[in-house]
Amino acid sequence: MHDLLFRGALLYDGEGGEPYPGDLAVSGDAIAAAGPRVEGPARRTIDARDMALSPGFVDIHGHSDYYLLINPTAEAKVRQGVTTDVGGNCGYSAAPIGGPEARERAGSYREQYGLELPFDTLDGHLRRMEETGISVNYAPLVGHNTVRASVMGGSARPATAGELARMEAMVAQGMAEGAFGLSTGLIYAPACFADRGELTALCRVAGARGGLLATHMRSEGGGLLEAIEEVIGAARDAGLPLQISHLKTAGEKNWGKLDAAFSLIEEARARGQDVTSDRYPYTASNTHLSALLPDWAHDGSLEERLARLRSPESRARIRAEILAAHPEPEYWERVLISRAFTGKNAGCEGLTLAGLGLRRGLDPCEAMMDLLAEDRLQVEILIFMMSGENMRRILRKPYVMVGSDAGALTHEPPLGAGRPHPRNFGTFPAVLGNLARDEGLLPLAEAVRKMTSAPARRLGIRDRGVLRAGFKADLVLFDPARVRDRTTYETPMAYPEGIEMVLVNGVPVVEGGAHTGARPGRGLRKPASNGGRTP
Repeated sequence: MHDLLFRGALLYDGEGGEPYPGDLAVSGDAIAAAGPRVEGPARRTIDARDMALSPGFVDIHGHSDYYLLINPTAEAKVRQGVTTDVGGNCGYSAAPIGGPEARERAGSYREQYGLELPFDTLDGHLRRMEETGISVNYAPLVGHNTVRASVMGGSARPATAGELARMEAMVAQGMAEGAFGLSTGLIYAPACFADRGELTALCRVAGARGGLLATHMRSEGGGLLEAIEEVIGAARDAGLPLQISHLKTAGEKNWGKLDAAFSLIEEARARGQDVTSDRYPYTASNTHLSALLPDWAHDGSLEERLARLRSPESRARIRAEILAAHPEPEYWERVLISRAFTGKNAGCEGLTLAGLGLRRGLDPCEAMMDLLAEDRLQVEILIFMMSGENMRRILRKPYVMVGSDAGALTHEPPLGAGRPHPRNFGTFPAVLGNLARDEGLLPLAEAVRKMTSAPARRLGIRDRGVLRAGFKADLVLFDPARVRDRTTYETPMAYPEGIEMVLVNGVPVVEGGAHTGARPGRGLRKPASNGGRTP
């Protein structure tokens, strides 16, 4: 007897095939059968007529590494239909970790969230998630920035041979414990201080164990093309697949570079190199306010960085360099404060940096540096810098998947605070409803493929992402006529419409659009193989 039987759904197989009306049976944690007609009794039968049934969505670019320990029910993810969340992106992973980075991060999370971080290995992190119980599957990457900070702190210099060997050992350890690859945040400290040789060496370690490189590149604006060439070259030399994270052309003066960016990627693919990308369906980015500072301002410990923000000489240099890079006055209007982590500055949330300057009676750059010092760098921002046309062109490319670049948030504190990016709550429904259905940007079956089989195969996850007997029963039942993103930048914490039911490992975590409270998610570990290469 089946545990669950969906009758009369429009089945989207996840591989881009034409949808067809049919049935799907679930037994235990797996799909038992799927096809035009599935026979046999079931403990529960669901009338799924007028509904679409697809594999659960695999968010190839997530940031829920610690959020799942704070908010294990992961409402903002599962209520979009996400059943597997890939963490450790942009160079920041929970583990492996050690040295000054572990101490600094433990203090930060204890202060902000009351979360204790006793683990230092990836295996320990995955075990902690499994013991806590989570509502979504979690697939980890090893973060370059975390590894470098663990070995070298915030040092703004090339690694020595000994330091590089220690970093290689940490990456190897993470891969042995189940990581799906290496991630980098080359635009962020301390990885911004790494040279091409360091990047290639760490890629070789990950690639030798079947992993990929997922990279937030060194530049997504003025140096975009050079940054693409750098990561294509490093991945080629190391012999591992490349995933370019959240491909974009940042800054209006760089919007015209998109065709050249496509050419670099497509020429590499034509040569046989395995290069793919991902993208979210919004035109604002979300990052730390400290990312606006010049690289040299990130050298050293947290206290050394804060001291620069209080030094008149350093402040003058920071201001001069930022204004030289962004002479346009409207720059400060495009940066919105989304989260300030100290209570006294919560009133700044929702202000632009221009507005912050007016409120404080200061130049916007001076006001920004004061805010960073007061909140010990713990300030998040949105930056409105992208072209809607380019975003749509990127999402149409067959080698581009859907990734949210978001964490497992909720409406409730402590995570339900500030003005988060809408992508935290609306990415996947925005692509399905707002873009695929309403605008006709791409067929719905292709949108589903970009969320299911494409990212699952990219990671080498062999038993998820397709409606096929024997695959894990990670499923999304949605209304194709109603599914949509309900967020705005003014009201970003709105759950989507039209996601009716979500199963993770055969267990309903969303029913009738509401969370059931179930936590059947698992910490996924990559099998020892060369999985992850594009078919």
